[in-house]
Parts: sequence; structure tokens; C-alpha cells
Amino acid sequence: MKQTFTRILMLTVLSISVASPQNQKETQTQSENYENGNGFENNQNRLPQLLRDVKILLSDALIADVMDDTLEAVYTLNRIFDLLTEADQYGDKNDEDQEEFDRFEASMIELYTHRFTVLDKADAAITAEQLRMDMTFYTEPLEVEMGASQFTVVDDRDGHIPLVRNKKVNQFIQYFQTKGRKQFEIWLDRLDKYGPMINQILSECNLPPELLYLAMIESGLNPKAYSKAAANGMWQFIYTTGKLYGLERNWYVDERRDVEKSTRAACAYLTDLYNEFDNWYLAMAAYNSGEGRIRRATRLHQTSDFWQLHSLPRETRNYIPYYLAATIIAVKPADYGFFIKEKKQSQLDFDIVTIEKSADLTVLARSAETSFKTLQSLNPELRQSATPTKTYALKIPNGKKDIFMKNYNALPENERFAPQFVTHKVRNGESLWTIAKKYRISVHDLAAVNKIRNRSMIRINQKLTIPVPGMNLASIPTSEMPGFYKLSYKVKKGDTLGHIAEDHGTRASNIRKWNSLKYGQYIFPGQKLTLWIKQG
Repeated sequence: MKQTFTRILMLTVLSISVASPQNQKETQTQSENYENGNGFENNQNRLPQLLRDVKILLSDALIADVMDDTLEAVYTLNRIFDLLTEADQYGDKNDEDQEEFDRFEASMIELYTHRFTVLDKADAAITAEQLRMDMTFYTEPLEVEMGASQFTVVDDRDGHIPLVRNKKVNQFIQYFQTKGRKQFEIWLDRLDKYGPMINQILSECNLPPELLYLAMIESGLNPKAYSKAAANGMWQFIYTTGKLYGLERNWYVDERRDVEKSTRAACAYLTDLYNEFDNWYLAMAAYNSGEGRIRRATRLHQTSDFWQLHSLPRETRNYIPYYLAATIIAVKPADYGFFIKEKKQSQLDFDIVTIEKSADLTVLARSAETSFKTLQSLNPELRQSATPTKTYALKIPNGKKDIFMKNYNALPENERFAPQFVTHKVRNGESLWTIAKKYRISVHDLAAVNKIRNRSMIRINQKLTIPVPGMNLASIPTSEMPGFYKLSYKVKKGDTLGHIAEDHGTRASNIRKWNSLKYGQYIFPGQKLTLWIKQG
């Protein structure tokens, strides 16, 4: 039954977005180049191949979900998000590519939000944006009514963002109290964890404390939040804006996910927006939709009153009422039926240790006598299961610094630091694909590490940096497994770990363990895998 169900899901995923004839031809040509070893360097556009690969990854994630393989599902979904956020660095997309990309992304988010069962929905990476979109279509399309009698002023103090209520704000408040209640309670819980740090930074930057709730509606205060617009992190920066405000994104880190750095970048951006518009509603609307759109609307309507800018898109017109509703509740939750729970998340608290070279997070976690997951949670900006090659300030649980230094310094040098790259000199006849196959890595990772874009070419004697996959799983002893028999499986063209696992009634994470496959390593046709199949 599970096999039939997952096959149906796979077909659904692979047919999520039907490309135009031109795109189908491009994708087919790209796939042929990829399979024949001609690689991306002979093709002008990497996007069709990326879309093809993320669809396959999504089908694997769905299989992992059906098989209750949480670790594999989470890893595969993170790979999808990483690839989707790379797409904005591929250069300008043509209209067909953009349409195809948008169609896939919308369908993927729908599946992610409503299909997956093994995910912890409290940490769902796109729940906040999805809730905002759902609310936009759930609420009645009211026209904003003007005049003093139509507004109830909740708070209007100097140095604060004015809080007012009208019919639209009341609609959103009612939504949060009913259909959106469960998710809003999660956001309120996260205020305990992240609120103190964000409030301190807002105070240092001389900004209104209510801006804390802008991060709440943008991401649900989730540092790893991902949006349909390829925005990332708690403050939902797109790549270009993040780069403009000093947030680095490379193979190792995405600082849009760093709570402190992204908050400081958001403060700088919001300060610039407020300096331009001299109005917090307009500044926040520009944060949502871009300053150009707000400039055009204020010129068109000859006013700086947000409530009069009827030419703005519906999402932006709803954005400020949505923000006001969330802020009004969050300031006094008990007044709106949200009561403080006895067990809430503790304030984000940590020690910092300096790591001089690249080190594996599993080694660092053992040294801090904590879990790999805890270390990842404290350092959400890390994209790999290792620290960068340069000096890095690693966050570890509070009170663990002394024991960490004792344990870590006791390790031999070769165990403390793990090289995460090797160098490859391109030879005649080699392509990105053949090199990626040789090192058992993703061709997308190889292109990303070496900053190979649409029209770049690799050349003979060029030196490429080869990423070494990170976290390895402890191998299951395979000398004897009672009730199982050993099978040698030869990987066929088109195989994925998910489909092999499904066909043999096991999990992809088990296959990784049996074959010492690190997360980040890929399988290729002709490779032999050891499987343990349940007897009878």
C-alpha cells in the first residue's frame, strides 16, 4: 500500500509544473548533456536542471515522509530550500523559466505545508508566510474606511509605532483567535527565546520596540524560515538585499539565518526606509513590497497616508493591518484569550568559542557534551555540518565553555580539524558532471562552491575546489543482522536512495548507514550498495 501511495505522490511531484514546449526542449537537452557527461558548461542555463533535480528531491522527501524517515525527510527538504535560494543567483530568468519556477515553488509549498507528517510543524520553515497568504484570502475584501470615527487608537506614544484598530485589523485579530490560534501561540512562545536579544538590538539602534513583531509576522521568529520569494531567515532577506546590508552567503554560512547579524541588518534597512518615507507604516510596507512600489503609490495618490494607497497590491494593503493585529495581541495577549503557559522556551543564552579552522559539528557537539541538533539550533546560519575554513565564533550551550575547551583541546590535531575541501585540476575531456560523479557530490554543490554561473566554462588545468560532504552516520554493524539477508544492489540510471529504499521496504537513512554514505554524498549508476532485507 505504501509503495503504491508513494508512486502516486512521485508522479504528482514530477508533473507539478508542466513546462512550455521551449522549456521542455531545454530541459531535455540539459538532461542529455548531464547524463552524457557534457555538463553545465556547454549549456547557457542551469535553472531547468535545477528544477528537474528539486522535483526528484521532493519525491524522495515524500517517500521518506511516508516511511516515517524523519532524518532523511528533513535533510532532503533542506537541500531543496538551499537549491531554491541559489536560483536567484543564476542571473535573469526568461519568462518561461520564471513561470515554471513560480509554479513549482507554489506547489512545493502547498505539499510542504499540508502533506508532510513527520515534520515538527512548530519549526516548519514556511508556515509564517503561508499563514499570511491564507489570511489574505480568508478575510473579507473590505475597503479601508477613513475618518477618525472609523479608527480606534490603541497606543500612540512618541518613540513607538502607532497602534490602531479598524474593521480590517479586527478581522485579522479574530483570525488569530480562531483558525490561526495554534500557530500564533507558537510565535508567542518564541518571543521568550528571541525577544530579549532583538529588543536589545532595537534599543541600541534607537528604533521602536514594536518592530520585534515585524520579525514575528515575517517568519514566525524562525531563523531558518524560507519564503516563496526566496527570502530567508527571521527577517526574510532576499539574497541581494541581504548582501547590500552586509549579510554573507557562501558554501558554509547564510548570515540571513544568524539572529543577531540579520537583526542588525534589518535595523539598518528599516532605518533607511524610515528616513526616506518618514512614516513607519510606509517604511514597513516598503519592507514588504519594495520601496519603488511605495514611491509610485504615494506619487499616484498624492498622499503619504498608507490607508489611502488603494493602488497597492492586495498583499501589501493587508500587510499593515495584519502587522497591527499581531502586535496588538502580542503586547497584551491575555486581553485576547492567549494565556501564558507554564513551560515556555527559555531565553536564547549561549557561550561563544572560537574555532580556528574547519571542524566537524559532530566532533564539536561531543566536545561540548551536547547533541548535534542543539549545536545546529544555536548556529542556524551554518549550511554545512562543519564550521568555515576561517575563524568562526561558534555558539554552544550556556555554561559549557570550560568543559568544551577541556575536551576539544585534548583531541589530536587531526581529529579537531577536518579538511572540508580538496583541489582538482581539470583534465582534457572532463566536465562538471564527470568531476561531480568522481567525488560523489552534487553538480550543483560543485558549481556553487566554484561560483560557476550560467555562461561560465571550465577549462583544462583549471583548479576546482571540491567540497567534502559533512555529517556521517554511525554505521550499523552489518556482520550479522538476525532476521535479515544481505543483498548487493547495483545502482541504475534514474535511481535515488528514496526509490531504492521504497522498492526494498526500508529507509533511505538505513541505506546511508549500511554503506557509510555521508549526507551530501550522491549515488551514481553502476555503484554497488549493500542492503539488508527483512526475511519472510
